[in-house]
Amino acid sequence: MSESITQARQVVAMQIDALSAMADRIGADFDAAVDIVLARQGRVVLVGMGKSGLIGKKIAATMASTGTPAFFVHPAEAFHGDLGMIGPQDVVVMISNSGETEELVRILPFLEHQENRIIAMTGRRDSTLGRHAHAVLDVSVEREACNNNLAPTSSTTATLVMGDALAVVLSSKCNFQPEDFARFHPGGSLGRRLLTRVADVMHKDNLPVCRPDASFRDVVHEINRGRLGLVLVMQDGDLLGIITDGDVRRAFDSAADYREIAARHIMSSEPKLAAPDERFSDAEARLRAARINALVVKNQAGEVVGVLQIHDVVPDKPVV
Repeated sequence: MSESITQARQVVAMQIDALSAMADRIGADFDAAVDIVLARQGRVVLVGMGKSGLIGKKIAATMASTGTPAFFVHPAEAFHGDLGMIGPQDVVVMISNSGETEELVRILPFLEHQENRIIAMTGRRDSTLGRHAHAVLDVSVEREACNNNLAPTSSTTATLVMGDALAVVLSSKCNFQPEDFARFHPGGSLGRRLLTRVADVMHKDNLPVCRPDASFRDVVHEINRGRLGLVLVMQDGDLLGIITDGDVRRAFDSAADYREIAARHIMSSEPKLAAPDERFSDAEARLRAARINALVVKNQAGEVVGVLQIHDVVPDKPVV
């Protein structure tokens, strides 16, 4: 094993150890931080300098996308007009490993005058920032993963994970659902998948259909015509079963005379079903779990309205 690989593994191990130690320290102050955010009518404002600021931007983005309105304010810009972005009802999360970052400490009088609630993410509870906070999230680490114990590494990782923990707990408390997440991510593939319903992508026109007494030849003809690799066996508007091209091949191989085969002999009488308003992603997951290629779509009245196939493509644009 090379020296580089050994050192890289040590860096990862040190950060894992730092996170494990931090997890053990999470306690009453975390509950207090959650309560502070939930009790206020404003937004969550993340503030941090340097690497802490970069982590703050990511935490703000995670909160905003999971149901907690949040944004980042650069503390150096705050003294040049950006303090006006912070309202009295906002909760301010201040990030500083030392708890003594000058740019953050200078903001404290303004926040106290405005009666903002302050959450500190710091490695020193007894620091200036820690003493002025209403809740302190302890992100201290034994040492940085940097070989000189200088560059923010373990400490920024701990801060990021603590921020993720806060964002996820707040999201859960607010009953944030996949549909809500999709509304905030309409431009990405994940958003499209969550917004798309079965009715948006199912085949619904000229579905291949045959009667239960249809001949083997007619079954094959209808499968070829429908180009879905299947045919629905129906009578008087009721779904009796489904025949796939796999069923046809197996029947042809095993039958002494295929001309004696009727649709009812080879159909699957309990086809898997989907509802038009079901999420496409959920239906697709069921298809893959069952290792089948299609679901028959029925509406609330029990009528067949379409067929969903596993290779159906989610639209480029979400349905909203």
